Amino acid sequence: MNQNKKLYVVGIGPGEYEQMTMKAVRVLESSQLIVGYTVYIDLIRPHFPDKEMMATPMMKEVERCRIALQEADKGRMVSMVCSGDSGVYGMAGLILELAKEYPEVEIEMVPGVTAACGGAAVLGAPICHDFAVISLSDLLTPMETIERRLECAAQADMVICIYNPSSRKRADYLRRACDIVLKYQRPETVCGIVRNIGRDGESSRVMTLEELRDLQVDMFTTVYIGNSSTRAERGKMITPRGYEHV
Repeated sequence: MNQNKKLYVVGIGPGEYEQMTMKAVRVLESSQLIVGYTVYIDLIRPHFPDKEMMATPMMKEVERCRIALQEADKGRMVSMVCSGDSGVYGMAGLILELAKEYPEVEIEMVPGVTAACGGAAVLGAPICHDFAVISLSDLLTPMETIERRLECAAQADMVICIYNPSSRKRADYLRRACDIVLKYQRPETVCGIVRNIGRDGESSRVMTLEELRDLQVDMFTTVYIGNSSTRAERGKMITPRGYEHV
C-alpha cells in the first residue's frame, strides 16, 4: 500500500463546525484536496478557506467518488466529506465498492455525528432505547421494502427515526409511514421533529403521532416516532431505558 495515496471519508456532522469531531477537523486541515456534494462543500468552505475543493451536484455520487479516488491515486491526500456519518446513508459504501479499481489507495473512515444523534440531542432523549433509522427516500430503495421495514420496526415497538421524510414528489410519504405505525401504536404516541439540525434556523417540536400524520415537513427535517414508553416532559422527549425496574 502506497502511504502517499490516502483517501479519508469524513463525516462532518449535521453541519455546524462545533459538531465536527476533532479528528475530522485535523484530517481536513491536513488534506491537499477536499471533495464533496456542493451543499456540504459550501458548509465547510468558510472554515478551510485555503483548501482546494471540488464539488459535484446531487445525483453525481459515482462521479464524485471516482474523482476522490483518482486524485488520491495520483499520490495526494484527499478527503471525501459527507454530512452526518459517512457510513450512514453516506459515501463510505460506494467508495469501498469502487476502491477495487484503485488497489494502491489506502482508505480510512472518519466517523461523524449523524442526524439521528444530532436531532436527538435537540429533542432530549428520544433514542435512549432500541431504535431504527429508516429513510423514506425511494430513489434507491423500493417503497415496498421501506414500508416492510416500517411495519417490522413498529410491530417490534422500536423508536423510529426517519430520514428524508418528504419532498415535492413525495409529499404524502410521511403520512403513509404514520399510517403504518398507527396500526401498532396509539395516536397519542409521543413524536418529535427537528429541522436544520446544527445549522442556521434550527427548530424542533414535540407532538403526538396523530398530529405528526398531518404535518408538512421537508428533506431538511428528521422525524422521531416514539415507542409505547416514550413520554414528553418539559417540552422534551424521553424514552426510558427501564432503570426504574432495576
